[in-house]
Amino acid sequence: MNSGTPSSSAGAPGSAESAAPRRNSKRPKYSRFTQQELPACKPILTPKWVISAFLLVSVVFIPIGVVSLFASRDVVEIIDRYETECIPLDSRNNKTGFIWSQADKTCNRIITVTKHMKQPIYVYYQLDNFYQNHRRYVKSRSDQQLRNPGSERDISTCSPEDTTPDGLPIVPCGLIAWSMFNDTYSLARNNQQLGINKRGISWQSDRDRKFGKGVFPKNFQNGTAPGGAKLNESIPLSEQEDLIVWMRTAALPTFRKLYGKIEVDLQAGDVINVTLQNNYNTYSFNGKKKLVLSTTSWLGGKNDFMGIAYLTVGGLCFCLAMGFMLIYLIKPRQLGDPSYLSWNRNPGGH
Repeated sequence: MNSGTPSSSAGAPGSAESAAPRRNSKRPKYSRFTQQELPACKPILTPKWVISAFLLVSVVFIPIGVVSLFASRDVVEIIDRYETECIPLDSRNNKTGFIWSQADKTCNRIITVTKHMKQPIYVYYQLDNFYQNHRRYVKSRSDQQLRNPGSERDISTCSPEDTTPDGLPIVPCGLIAWSMFNDTYSLARNNQQLGINKRGISWQSDRDRKFGKGVFPKNFQNGTAPGGAKLNESIPLSEQEDLIVWMRTAALPTFRKLYGKIEVDLQAGDVINVTLQNNYNTYSFNGKKKLVLSTTSWLGGKNDFMGIAYLTVGGLCFCLAMGFMLIYLIKPRQLGDPSYLSWNRNPGGH
């Protein structure tokens, strides 16, 4: 027999080994990470822990709610609704017709201060049932045009208030600017004029970044349909703060926007004579107009919601804690042995 020829006995194991299919296992390689056996905080919610947690939340939330509610109650606020009272009696059957007419729209209102108001006193106008969050309304503006002097023809998003009937671009274009609020207020106390400071009423970031110093109004309110306020074409948009305030659209149909600030104190019993121009048309959509004088606190304006919310949550947690405590004391339940929990056992030889 040739010594170079491999024997059948020597080749059999090799051939059988190569012919057998290799077994592919999908079992992952063991590690404490993949098997979620790393040390971790796994508290057991015993009655003592649950009662303590609810009591802690109530102890924290109730004082915050009380402080917030008192801060809101310290704010003095005067609201005067005038959209109906400032229409003459013989025109109240056709309010929209009166507001579009050339009639004198001067209206005199009297406001009595009920409580001492410390400066600064903020003057707001409030509109109800005005949906500034409507999709078509919100998109009808050109931020590029508002920022850059060379982008006055960037009006593709401003329809229908994009150009004049002659085809000239409107600056600022869009429905938001076109519908700008144009009622005006003049306040007097004891026959002395109360100055309303209209500087610094807008966000500084808006003045610096969204409205260009070299952008001036052009062809504004020169269309066929008259809108709201007119703008001074010699003043750049970055300094026309009434426009900047209006262009920051509101999320809800009832909103307030800052008109100005009174920088003197008002005493309780003071009588404020308000002379206003009732120019803005809210009658076609059943809207309401209100003049608001308000002070502020460290928490902001008058808003009881935060204080009531904290008190509600804190009171609910306190009631739950007392309820669980009574149940635990009257009818206690024996706890199981925590040593039988899976994470307290040996992970099985690994």
